[in-house]
Amino acid sequence: MHSTQVGGQLVAFDTYGPAAGAATLLIHGAGHDRSIWQTVAAGLAATGQRVIVPDLPGHGDSAGTALPSIDALAGWVHALADALDLDHYTLGGHSMGSLIALAAAATAPERIDRLYLLGSLAPMPVAPFMLEAAQNDPAQAHALINKFSFAPEEVLGEDRRRALEAANRARMERNGSAALATDLSACNAWQDGLAAATRRSCPTLLLCGALDRMTPTRAVGPLFDALCAGGGEVRRVDLPGCGHAMLDEDPAAVVAALLQPAAEDSVSTTG
Repeated sequence: MHSTQVGGQLVAFDTYGPAAGAATLLIHGAGHDRSIWQTVAAGLAATGQRVIVPDLPGHGDSAGTALPSIDALAGWVHALADALDLDHYTLGGHSMGSLIALAAAATAPERIDRLYLLGSLAPMPVAPFMLEAAQNDPAQAHALINKFSFAPEEVLGEDRRRALEAANRARMERNGSAALATDLSACNAWQDGLAAATRRSCPTLLLCGALDRMTPTRAVGPLFDALCAGGGEVRRVDLPGCGHAMLDEDPAAVVAALLQPAAEDSVSTTG
């Protein structure tokens, strides 16, 4: 673990790959921490990239409390990049992290070389029963998130799905109920996603789980269209056999999609 300071508070992060490599900054989702990216980050680093994976405020080993809005988190990402002396970098995020990455790319497009949006949707509404459970019944919230995050047993296998759910539950418990409730509320409240998509123009990958029930492929069309309207190269890839939890379910497929050569990043309606 490495650390730095943002706004006078400690930020924990991991680094992978050579210090001189082109930088990629990866942002985790609601109720998670930097550990969710470990396998994917190692795969990217094996190609010579410098990969940086932080814990958001109030998550993992970072100090403070969870920030209450996507815009505040996007500002925090820019402040972290400043603290790490990153003038230009690739930015990626999963789920809530994808909204943070999108907002950051829209507010400082000149800094972002490439954008990776995994398990993304704009807007990203959260069901009222999920918001209520996160506030008042964390165990039920964790059970609901696990229910909807993973591909079904007939795809993953009963034993593997059970193991993935247990690991995800432990991760969410480690990060605490207050952070999860704040994160989900921030996702639900942010309505600027489609407009933000038109304000970035860097090459962008929209990576979807074909079996995702939290940000389903049938609903990502407006975001894809807004990204295309913003200009730059846009690619959509649907990962077969994956749900929302693609980082856990098939990290090798995620790495392969992220590493697809830039020349192939043309507008696509895959899936």
